[in-house]
Amino acid sequence: MQKNNLKKTYKFAIRTSLYVTIFTTLLVSVFLYHFHTFNWQVVFFPLICFTMCFAIVQYRVERFIYRRVKKIYDDLTLLESTSLRQQPITTDMGTLTREIDKYARDKKLEIETLKVREEYRKEFMGNVSHELKTPLFTVQGYILTLLDGAMDDKKIRKKYLNRANKGVERLIYIIKDLDMITKLEVGDLSLNKEVFDIIEVVKGVFELFEMKAGKKKITLTFDMEYNEPIMVFGDKERIQQVLTNLVVNSIKYGREKGTTEVSIENLIKNKAIIRVTDNGEGIATEHISRLFERFYRVDKSGSRKEGGSGLGLSIVKHIIEAHEEKIYVESEAGVGSEFSFTLEKIE
Repeated sequence: MQKNNLKKTYKFAIRTSLYVTIFTTLLVSVFLYHFHTFNWQVVFFPLICFTMCFAIVQYRVERFIYRRVKKIYDDLTLLESTSLRQQPITTDMGTLTREIDKYARDKKLEIETLKVREEYRKEFMGNVSHELKTPLFTVQGYILTLLDGAMDDKKIRKKYLNRANKGVERLIYIIKDLDMITKLEVGDLSLNKEVFDIIEVVKGVFELFEMKAGKKKITLTFDMEYNEPIMVFGDKERIQQVLTNLVVNSIKYGREKGTTEVSIENLIKNKAIIRVTDNGEGIATEHISRLFERFYRVDKSGSRKEGGSGLGLSIVKHIIEAHEEKIYVESEAGVGSEFSFTLEKIE
């Protein structure tokens, strides 16, 4: 039943037995001497006494320690300490102390992680509630206004219905992004990988947002003229979505008459790195580590005026990671930002 016999208990049993033997031998000797029955056979008494004491003390000490330690193991098992139960019960106090210390550190780390997750959950739920509440109340407000009598005016009816429709479209946009990011996180969204020209994809994104950039007089450009196609391997539609999010963000937070520049470079033999750089307002250092969190906004008031679901960068990160690639961000407030990601390159 007991795996380890602690050598330290031997020391304790030897010393205890020795003390008992010395004391008992002296007591017996005095007793025999007093009654004039002392003889040479008394020399066997210490040996017999020591042996019996050692056996009894050793057994009782080991049983006592084992029961106490077993109770500690059982108590920890109730706290789901599976790591301790995978090991044989030890009566070595040093080993036990190290195991308990490790268990305590692991539990402390687990509690701290749970606290962080709980804070993140609360923040996430608050953000979801806010993002959905705003367009819902907008739609409700326009509909209630129409029901209160504004429906009779054709111009107001059409204007309010169009505004209500925009609110519904925003709700659909947020829900679609939530659905996509959920599928990405659980690995339920399959990628249709193919070989395609990344230059053509970037040009398509530029053409799509040329008018949006034009309103702020922002120039969408490559860092150089790419006369030859650069073939990469990935999900063309998802990579287009990544570039769309990054270019839209660069326009949204870019300065008037600014520039959004895309460059494609060789990283290593079979990897290309795509950089999207702007000279906009930039991002403060304390925000960079949280940029890819769901609904995290650097400017919580201004960014909502610009629209969007608040999920764009989180989706970008998940798409790139689904490709088993990396995404990077470098930014300086007042100078600009650069988002870059890698893709497998096909020669």
